[in-house]
Amino acid sequence: MTSQLPPFSLRISEELMDKIRFIAQKNLRSANKEIEFALIKYVVGYEKDNGEIKVE
Repeated sequence: MTSQLPPFSLRISEELMDKIRFIAQKNLRSANKEIEFALIKYVVGYEKDNGEIKVE
C-alpha cells in the first residue's frame, strides 16, 4: 500500500532520534508513527488551550 502523504524531512539530533526509536519500540510503533503521535498530542493540547485551528 502506497502512502498518499507527502514526505517531510525533519532535522533532529541523533540522541533525540535514538530516544524516539526507543519509545516507539516500547509502543510497538515505527519512529515515524511515534513522531506523528507526539505531534497529534501537541496539536490537541494546543487546541484545548487556544481553540480549534481552522485549516483550509
